Amino acid sequence: MVRILEKAGCTVQYNTDQTCCGQPAFNAGFQEDAKEVCLKFLTDFSGTDYIVTPSASCTGFVRNYYPGLFVDSSFHKEVKAVGKRIFEFSDFLVNVLQLENFNARLTGKATYHDSCSALRECKIKTEPRKLLSHVTGLELIEMDDVETCCGFGGSFAVKFESISLAMADQKVNHALKTGAKYLISTDLSCLMHLDGYIRHKGLPLKTLHIADVLSSGW
Repeated sequence: MVRILEKAGCTVQYNTDQTCCGQPAFNAGFQEDAKEVCLKFLTDFSGTDYIVTPSASCTGFVRNYYPGLFVDSSFHKEVKAVGKRIFEFSDFLVNVLQLENFNARLTGKATYHDSCSALRECKIKTEPRKLLSHVTGLELIEMDDVETCCGFGGSFAVKFESISLAMADQKVNHALKTGAKYLISTDLSCLMHLDGYIRHKGLPLKTLHIADVLSSGW
């Protein structure tokens, strides 16, 4: 992701002290613990023009849930500003930088998985597909029920393992029916879940983050 942003002309700063955005603690019901992590996030990324994440899950949480956590607090204005500065990777490339073609090359059939966070929290649908349409040698084929959840959902995959695995099975089978060699997404959490299932079953499908695709061939 850093390589692509630099190729696009951005000056990229990567803070090695950064940690979590706070979403896991928040989703587990530990709001006060989450606030501590969120405050560190605000400090870690202060003073930047934009915050670009390789996962819409983080973007959606910061934009949509930080304001509620810090309502009527001294950090309210800072939180509001951060929500305007944070972008998911593909959204940033297409809608902020207004760039779609990075001269990437990857040969083979691929299908794309819309993560729940990207689709429902960040309203990202066309952006990844625009970027992938410019990858030389890549044939993008839409799978059935493409907008259906993969079954990860953070702690959902632990608390409801059987349901989570059934949803992963359905998603992977839809991907395989397209004849795709690659299963691409913008969310690492979805890819981790699906890749684990694919590896366990020994299936002929490779998961790729869109940043890996866009950095291929150069």
